[in-house]
Amino acid sequence: MKKSLKIAFLMDPLQDLDLKGDTTFALALEAQSRGHKIFFFKPSDLILKSNEVFANICKIELSSINGVDKFKYHKNHVLPLSDYDVVMMRQDPPFDLSYITATHILEKLPKSTLVVNNPFEVRNAPEKIFVTNFPHLMPKTLITRDLHSIQRFREEFKDIIIKPLYGNGGQGVFHVLPSDENFNSILEMFFNQNKEPLILQEYLKDVRNGDKRIILLNGEIVGAINRVPQEGESRSNMHVGGKAHKTILTERDKFICKEISQSLKDKELFFVGIDIIGDFITEINVTSPTGIREIGSHDKIFIEELFWDFIEQKLEN
Repeated sequence: MKKSLKIAFLMDPLQDLDLKGDTTFALALEAQSRGHKIFFFKPSDLILKSNEVFANICKIELSSINGVDKFKYHKNHVLPLSDYDVVMMRQDPPFDLSYITATHILEKLPKSTLVVNNPFEVRNAPEKIFVTNFPHLMPKTLITRDLHSIQRFREEFKDIIIKPLYGNGGQGVFHVLPSDENFNSILEMFFNQNKEPLILQEYLKDVRNGDKRIILLNGEIVGAINRVPQEGESRSNMHVGGKAHKTILTERDKFICKEISQSLKDKELFFVGIDIIGDFITEINVTSPTGIREIGSHDKIFIEELFWDFIEQKLEN
């Protein structure tokens, strides 16, 4: 009989999530079904005292009956996270100082507690920057706040995408056409909101056919789904109305995954979601990749089962 694990999920409050499509809920539910004890805490519940990591944490119970997902919180207690076998870092972006602080604190846990993904590597791999390690796989990209560089990029590629460097879920993504008179207003909005660089990319017309999300477990492909944007929308994120469709991996998709696989393994980025439009990778999501419930629904591939098989085996070795 396998050992019952204590698993702590660092995540946003369950009542704030759309549980029907939530990957974290699926991972936690599968862990519970295997007899593991599952716990919940928020980023604000983390405590670092005398260099020991604690959390104001509570046990949770989950259920999914006839498509209805439910949860129950138990009483909170301040407990050392070193008492847990696994900490799942599933805090949703934005990749801001709160997120970065959580990675620093979790990095102080002893090796006996497995943090997924490796917090040191997560901190150094924000999805829109980490992907630039593979420029031969990417569309033409510019990261800057320099206005002249932005203007020259637009002149060169005409049809472009502008988005926040640390955004998520399709928020703040603009498709700027060559004749778009809102270009300067969009830049002013970004410049006034924060001091971060913007990311600009050449517009990929293939997005109309979908933005493919591929899930990799320890660097290996375990499932994929195609997210197709609504009519008149350039964003395919399901948060903004994109629809999940069954997909088939092309040879180019497999090549891209092979190219990044070893880097993911070396960095202990065990659970990763990548986004591919046409022939190009646009993001490597190592923070809280999603899509496994849609993959399960369309392909009957239950990645939550494969994930815990992998974690249980890793902890036994």
